[in-house]
Amino acid sequence: MKSVLSTKKLSLSQRELLLNASVSLVEYNAIKIQFEVFEIPPKIKNAIFTSQNGVHSFFENNRSSEIKNCFCVGEKTKLLLEKNGLKVIKMTEYAADLASYLVENHKDDTFHFFCGNIRSEEIPSKLKENNVSFQEIVAYKTTLNPIKINRQFNAVLFFSPSGVRSFFLENKLTNGTAVCIGTTTASEARKFMENVVISNTTTVESVIAKAAKLLIT
Repeated sequence: MKSVLSTKKLSLSQRELLLNASVSLVEYNAIKIQFEVFEIPPKIKNAIFTSQNGVHSFFENNRSSEIKNCFCVGEKTKLLLEKNGLKVIKMTEYAADLASYLVENHKDDTFHFFCGNIRSEEIPSKLKENNVSFQEIVAYKTTLNPIKINRQFNAVLFFSPSGVRSFFLENKLTNGTAVCIGTTTASEARKFMENVVISNTTTVESVIAKAAKLLIT
């Protein structure tokens, strides 16, 4: 039986996608997320969210604050914002695409950018280069959780560059394939190995589907 390691603990429905493909699964959290305490104005016109963690942290810390317009990365982030009653003006699959959209369409606006302590430079660097006003709020803290796993897998699922770094601090993937959630995560994985594939969309389910298809064929 083919084996898969997920560097993120999956939901029951996500696990079943792999188990129904007759694939054995080992899972753990390669990173730990801790929501930070922060202060923001009671009314925010434009907010940028690049992950569901930022959204969860916002609502845990600031239930009384209001946001008029949201701009986000990822379908799941968009759905979470809308589920909580917020209006999403623009969603893109990647941070670089959102940064380009903001520069092209909202150059004169001001933004609050909710992110983690470990975040990519695509959005802040692009906004700075084009003199777009924004305030960065560190909404959550990411820490690595490296664990030694004494076996090899046909595929390892990666969901962030931090997860990649955490895994390879203690492990090697000799013959297996790294299945990554997006181009940024894949770029990090290629620093450690050659056999890297990218999911069709930036969702956990797409990563699982890519792995299942890879191992069945």
